[in-house]
Amino acid sequence: MPEVNAAVILLAAAVFTAAAAAVFLAVWLTALRRGLRRGAREVEERLSGRTSARLDLPCPDKSAEELFGAVNEVLEVRAAEQVAYREKERALREQIANLSHDLRTPLTSILGYLQLLESESLTAEERQTYLAVVTERSRALQSLITSFYDLSRLESGAYPLERERVELRGVLSGLLAAFYGDLESSGLEVCPRLSESVPPVWGDEEGVRRVLSNLIRNAVDHGAGKLTVELYREGEWVVTRLSNGAAGLAPEDAERVFDRTFTSDRNRSGGNAGLGLAIVKALAEAMGGGVSASVAGDVFTVAVRWRAAEKEIAEEE
Repeated sequence: MPEVNAAVILLAAAVFTAAAAAVFLAVWLTALRRGLRRGAREVEERLSGRTSARLDLPCPDKSAEELFGAVNEVLEVRAAEQVAYREKERALREQIANLSHDLRTPLTSILGYLQLLESESLTAEERQTYLAVVTERSRALQSLITSFYDLSRLESGAYPLERERVELRGVLSGLLAAFYGDLESSGLEVCPRLSESVPPVWGDEEGVRRVLSNLIRNAVDHGAGKLTVELYREGEWVVTRLSNGAAGLAPEDAERVFDRTFTSDRNRSGGNAGLGLAIVKALAEAMGGGVSASVAGDVFTVAVRWRAAEKEIAEEE
């Protein structure tokens, strides 16, 4: 009889243990399902943009918690991509709006003068004057379109560039001579400080000319007072630095002058797309160099660094 009682007790204990385990398992499964359902709802809210909170769900299973952690990481990456996409979309819309304005300005002028030319009462002198304006505006429009095209090719890596040694001093001296008339008309006092001991640099000669001519043209169009042109050696680099008066620029503008959408004309009333410095930056970097700008007081400075070719020449010789 005692043996029967012991067996009954053991059986009852086993049944109780099994029942307790079943209850625990049922509670655990219920909590797990509740956590997964809540997690699914929160993921849906994150994906729909109704919330940006991280998933922070109490879950009775370590694997499920790891799953929620991985989902958080994926959602954060997706959120960052969405922010970057919206910023690119905003920048693209701004660029399209600016491009439309910059193209419309010379086109409107051209159409206006063409209408004036239709008048039969014009004198020969007036007709010649209007034709000259149409020609000038047409060339400006052509230059603008070419600049947009070149910049897009540079940014896509489709702009052809050769790697050759370029004598910066000769190129810069020639450009200053070529721009003499424009510089004199603009009233700029040119102060060249070109070191005679700088080595040649690596770059595409036409690309180098484009960079330096864009910088000089920018000074002619927007500068005032004195234009200081420097050429000097700085370690493994050769630096060209142009400084000119620019009362319309603020120090914070220095970080944005190379943006294709930037223009010192806040209302874009002059139709200036501001592409010259954007092309300078893209070309300099494509040739292995770099560019920086600063505004100190009312003086605007752009410095371009070129990689010196002196070491490679010495090794070959």
